Amino acid sequence: MKKAMIALFLSLGAAGISACDTNDGPVEEAGEEIDDAADEIEDEVD
Repeated sequence: MKKAMIALFLSLGAAGISACDTNDGPVEEAGEEIDDAADEIEDEVD
């Protein structure tokens, strides 16, 4: 279950980053927040 959650967050983060070419705007910020959350979850699982 935890691995599925990590995979979900990582894929959402990758989609958020790839969807935006510049570092401006709410989509990029949301992608970065998802990446940070995925990193935190990954650190807690390890």
